[in-house]
Amino acid sequence: MLRIAAVVLSLAATVVALALLARAVARIVAVVRLGQPAPGRTSPVGPRLVTTLKETLGHTRMLKWTLVGAAHWFVFVGFGALFFTLVTAYGQVFDPDFGLPLIGHWWPYELAAETIAVLTGLGILVLIVVRQRAHPREVGRRSRFAGSTFWQAYYVEATIVGIVACVLALRGLEGALRGVEGWSLHHAFSYPLVLAFRGLSAGTLETAIVVVATLKILISMAWFVVIALNLTMGVAWHRFTVFPNVFAKRHTDGRPSLGALPPVMVGGEPVDFENAEELDEDAALGVGKVEDFSWKGLLDFTTCTECGRCQSQCPAWHTGKPLSPKLLITQLRDHAYAKAPYLLAAEADRQSLDALVKAEAERPIVGPAAEGGVIDPDVLWSCVTCGACVEQCPVDIEHVDHIADLRRYQVMLADNFPKELGGLFRNLERSGNPWGVNASKRLEWAAGLPFEVRQVGVDVEDLAEVDYLFWVGCAGAFDDRAKKTTQAVAELLHTAGVSFAVLGDGESCTGDPARRAGNEFLFQMLAQQNVEVLRESGTTRVVVTCPHCFNTLRNEYVQLGLQLEVVHHTQLLNRLVREGRLTPVAAANGALDGSVDGRRVTYHDPCYLGRHNQVYEPPRELVAAVPGVQYAEMPRSGSRSFCCGAGGAQMWMEERIGTRINADRTAEAVATGATAVATACPFCRIMLSDGVTAAQQDGSAGDDVEVLDVAQLLLAAVRRGAPSPNPAVPARSTAGEQAPPRG
Repeated sequence: MLRIAAVVLSLAATVVALALLARAVARIVAVVRLGQPAPGRTSPVGPRLVTTLKETLGHTRMLKWTLVGAAHWFVFVGFGALFFTLVTAYGQVFDPDFGLPLIGHWWPYELAAETIAVLTGLGILVLIVVRQRAHPREVGRRSRFAGSTFWQAYYVEATIVGIVACVLALRGLEGALRGVEGWSLHHAFSYPLVLAFRGLSAGTLETAIVVVATLKILISMAWFVVIALNLTMGVAWHRFTVFPNVFAKRHTDGRPSLGALPPVMVGGEPVDFENAEELDEDAALGVGKVEDFSWKGLLDFTTCTECGRCQSQCPAWHTGKPLSPKLLITQLRDHAYAKAPYLLAAEADRQSLDALVKAEAERPIVGPAAEGGVIDPDVLWSCVTCGACVEQCPVDIEHVDHIADLRRYQVMLADNFPKELGGLFRNLERSGNPWGVNASKRLEWAAGLPFEVRQVGVDVEDLAEVDYLFWVGCAGAFDDRAKKTTQAVAELLHTAGVSFAVLGDGESCTGDPARRAGNEFLFQMLAQQNVEVLRESGTTRVVVTCPHCFNTLRNEYVQLGLQLEVVHHTQLLNRLVREGRLTPVAAANGALDGSVDGRRVTYHDPCYLGRHNQVYEPPRELVAAVPGVQYAEMPRSGSRSFCCGAGGAQMWMEERIGTRINADRTAEAVATGATAVATACPFCRIMLSDGVTAAQQDGSAGDDVEVLDVAQLLLAAVRRGAPSPNPAVPARSTAGEQAPPRG
């Protein structure tokens, strides 16, 4: 009777679970298909498959957190590999001595099954400990799990523990039933259980096997039932959705989905802003409703595991602002699935839907919580678009793209954005730069240089005459601190014999701040103007000092049909040092840029140079090439670098909530003991300089701390090697022949 009951119970549970699971999968597919077309996300197939296999089977992104990544890999492998033990359990309900045909009692299979079960068990125990140690009740808001749905995680953890326990118990019972006498590879880990069960009768052992096998089946089927009834249970569903989500990521080579923002799409096609009047009046520019997201966006929301890695790296969250990338995604996910019944219903049937469903359908996607908004405006406008969330996400969610699309609708159609951005937009439209300075002053930075800076159209007719177009950028032309970087780069290029020319008043803002603020109309206007100038001047090679200009010229103007070879000044200068065309020399009197030799220097990674474009080493190599420098790395550096707070048009907005991001980053730089904070971005330099000034005023930083561009450090060392005061003469010195120290 027991065996019959076990069979009936197991089969009934399986039928119910699989039926509910099939319905749930169909529902998820239907919800994802509500999204707009996302062309280019399914091809080329080959590279996408390779990337998917690397990131899933290889756990390349998970292993950025080594212990957690390794533990998760064993759980991931166990989830798939232990399926065979589930098949065995079905057979054991009918026949306690059942084994899989051909391999069921083969020692390599049994050893592999036990090894995987043990490692899966150890892996989940590690993850449980990690979750509990980082629980919000212990570490408060700083926890990456703050805001996560804990019962779901606990249930998944308990399920895995239960399955592993059943697998090992069954292995012990099987060994005892077969009368195993001594340890062997058949029962490498379960042998202690074999010994524990050996004294039981054969009938008792068979009954125990049936009971435990049934329990294993019920635990597995209950898991399917629970996730089928909770479509927003990302901690479980990501085991299935991660594969298509990684497959459809923006970059097919494994890079984070950063760099260029995707163009504004309507009906699966990029909007032609030069003929915007031809658009349907109901066309959504950006995202005004959840169904305006692409299907990849809705798949992103479905795949979120609520692990909080994004939250742990977000500068806005860490400085007390309301933005959590994780909670933004989960709120959009919950809204999408709550609104889905309304969207999937025929229009004639919508009035008969549940009142809660209809209320959800009427919620504004952006609006104050008191007014039912899904995403609060303070959340939306706190983002610095630094990309830390995207870089850390183990399932390739594209947070920055979704925030940008929400901003686009708010700016271009809803006319609802922070008032400070109005001034930014006016300055960009009228003067072609965020400062609102007349374009005629774009070459004033060159006035004090002892050599001629040639201008395209005035001194140079065709850029084929020079090696590079030097794109100065708005900050490099108008901000007094950034001008020093521009001058340093110009002098270094001149010293190295690299010819260049500038556009002068023919240059305009690339449009980066407008695009990150959501004003795609203005971005397109500025970009088209620049593209025309660049084409007319025959530009093919560009060197830039601003990572935002670097990113826009290199990655986004391609969308307008202009392909350029763009290098950041740190990349070019590093190459010139390696080639011996620039030789940094130690100071004869022990001075480094006016300070004491042996000066401690730290480097701050600009987000749009590092995470967005994967340029990490050239700036560090340049710092290390300066003799006498003592290099100190900040704890948060490289791909985990902390933003200065200027990105995403935040440079032009006020930080009214929480502490200032630049103050947080400055404190970290000062804590290294460095007296020189080097960076490679004019906006980072502005923000960190302001942070240092504030820290000096409150006594937390010494008066000798200053912020410099890497090019300034290099220039000081190169000037010391010049045989004459004329910087036009390339420096050559035997002091530079020795291998430079590496930080």
